[in-house]
Amino acid sequence: MSTLPPVGPALPRHVTLSGSRQRAERDHAVLSTTTAAALLASTVLLAAPGSASAQTVQPTTPGSSAFTARQAAVPNPGLVQVAGPSPYKLPDDAASAQAFVAVAPNLLPAAAPAATPEPEPEPTPAPAAAPGWSAPVPDAPTSNPYGVADSEYAAGYHTGVDFAVDPGTPVLAVGDATVVSARWDGAYGKEVVLRLTDGHFAQYAHLSALSVSRGDHVPAGERVGLSGNTGNSTGPHLHFEIRTSNRYGAVINPVAYLSERGVTAF
Repeated sequence: MSTLPPVGPALPRHVTLSGSRQRAERDHAVLSTTTAAALLASTVLLAAPGSASAQTVQPTTPGSSAFTARQAAVPNPGLVQVAGPSPYKLPDDAASAQAFVAVAPNLLPAAAPAATPEPEPEPTPAPAAAPGWSAPVPDAPTSNPYGVADSEYAAGYHTGVDFAVDPGTPVLAVGDATVVSARWDGAYGKEVVLRLTDGHFAQYAHLSALSVSRGDHVPAGERVGLSGNTGNSTGPHLHFEIRTSNRYGAVINPVAYLSERGVTAF
């Protein structure tokens, strides 16, 4: 078999070597391209949905991680209920395990505030004598009250009140008044009559001494005489009357009259 002669002129030796280098460089480029395509395909395969090994790789923001992300707010401690340990086996008489649950003190029902006892009312003080009024002989005992029936009196009853006091006991004006009379008056003995500012008259009988004169002005509580046993008297005492006019028998209950004006020293 004959060998065909080469077509065309034979290339110089250095040209043949250059062609080999070009082929090598071309093969390297193809290999690089093939390798890159294979890597890209692998990446697509990993990311393909439905693949058992498919994963999604998310880029990480610089400076952020699971350890630096904002945490959820801590629950309000006031809403935490603490349960105490309970026995594995409940007592035979226990109806429910609820009886063994301990609740945090801040969750227990607020106890109703203790009722504040109302202060006891202060005792009502005894009414003091109104300004301008006094008892004729303060705190003296009564020996004969007003209004007792007695046929020996012209009026048929006792027209005043008798206070049992020793002779020489000061007798006082029961209110601001003007002295109407200060003299001897028959059965009444030594007597003082005052005209009070409200128009009533106060009479003091059986006195042992007189301390005022007709026309004098006397305030409540001032001495007008001394008690005694003068006139028609069965023993030392003060006979005291309140009259609506200055005459015998025009009388009212003297204790009631003074009591209405705040006098209590009887």
